[in-house]
Amino acid sequence: MDLSFLVDEGLEQLPAFATSLAIGLLIGLERERRPEAKAGLRTFALVSLFGTLSAMLSEKTGSPWILAVALLATGLMIIAAYFQDDAAQADPGTTTVAAVLVAFCLGAVVWFGHAKLALMLAIVSTILLYFKTELKGLTERLTRTDLVSILQFAVLSLVVLPILPDRGYPPFDALNPHQVWLMVVLIAGVSLAGYIALRLFGPRAGAPLLGVLGGLVSSTATTTVYARHARNQEDMTALSAVVILLANLVVLVRIGVLIAFAAPGVLPALAPVLGTALATGFAATLLRWRGIGHGGGTPMPQVTNPTEIRTALVFGAAYAIVLVLAAWLNRLFGAEGLYAVAAVSGLTDVDAITLSAARLFELGQLHAREAAIAIALALLANLVFKLGIVMAIGGSRLARSCGLPMLAIGFGALVGLTVPGALA
Repeated sequence: MDLSFLVDEGLEQLPAFATSLAIGLLIGLERERRPEAKAGLRTFALVSLFGTLSAMLSEKTGSPWILAVALLATGLMIIAAYFQDDAAQADPGTTTVAAVLVAFCLGAVVWFGHAKLALMLAIVSTILLYFKTELKGLTERLTRTDLVSILQFAVLSLVVLPILPDRGYPPFDALNPHQVWLMVVLIAGVSLAGYIALRLFGPRAGAPLLGVLGGLVSSTATTTVYARHARNQEDMTALSAVVILLANLVVLVRIGVLIAFAAPGVLPALAPVLGTALATGFAATLLRWRGIGHGGGTPMPQVTNPTEIRTALVFGAAYAIVLVLAAWLNRLFGAEGLYAVAAVSGLTDVDAITLSAARLFELGQLHAREAAIAIALALLANLVFKLGIVMAIGGSRLARSCGLPMLAIGFGALVGLTVPGALA
């Protein structure tokens, strides 16, 4: 169909107004559901169109004041609607006022050529409006410590990270302050997500979810806590074993995510290691799963705030030390030096050597196969350390429950190293 006549008649801007109309209808549809709101489907559609029209007139006339005055008039209009209605005193209408102004601005954004961005923001705005009850409940369940954790993460990622220099320093040009701190932010972000989820869902979660979330925050802490529970209450041995095993299986997924972000080129060599370890470990864990109950009352692992500045500094220092040590020994003794560092550092922390191997790979000082072997050695060392915790704290009964599945994880990792993809 030939639509060129539309251009000839100056209607080439119709798609922009259609997009603006869709944005207004989308936000208005949500507000229409709320009787107390003074703006609904039609009002939001008109406001969004008004935003686009004001932006067009402002651009065509070269006068930005048209857009500014239109925005002010829109805000005053919706505020006046609430002041005129005494019944609306129970609802101050601030959310609707804000939504109207957002709809106007999104309409203006469409005119300036950012229709996709405007649509995305409209969808996000509608989600925020729709899930009012859920978001309110979410904030009520967060404690002061949780909010402090979020703010501390914001400092780590949005204040500290941007000001650090992004270049390599000796020795071996391996120390890049921006890169080191980016890894700190990555670890803190993954841990914070698990920490918040654990705080929100932990009291109502069963053993599987607790194991997964505990593994995201700290598999070592989760292992220690549930080993202690198994020692104090013999009837919790089976449940503790499942939580511990799942937490350590999540470590495999966590390593995969870290590598995918830090050094995607290592994934082809590492994927068989993680995949086979995950498969054999999960199969063995399923055998233990049958022995636990699925009722409530599962104790939560007590983990510390993962975004504390001291915690971040300790990890950053550990990562930098492992990185330099690995680069130095790799330079002196080749891959064997790196493997020694991996075996030792992996006893207590897999993240540092994982990210160090990724960094050395990105610097061209390490092959993907060597990085995968180093990570596998760190994983095996970490499993040995966790099994030691289980035996020392949880006792022989818990050790018997966790021993075979943990050995299965280690065996799977070793098998994965023999896969052609891992050796290429």
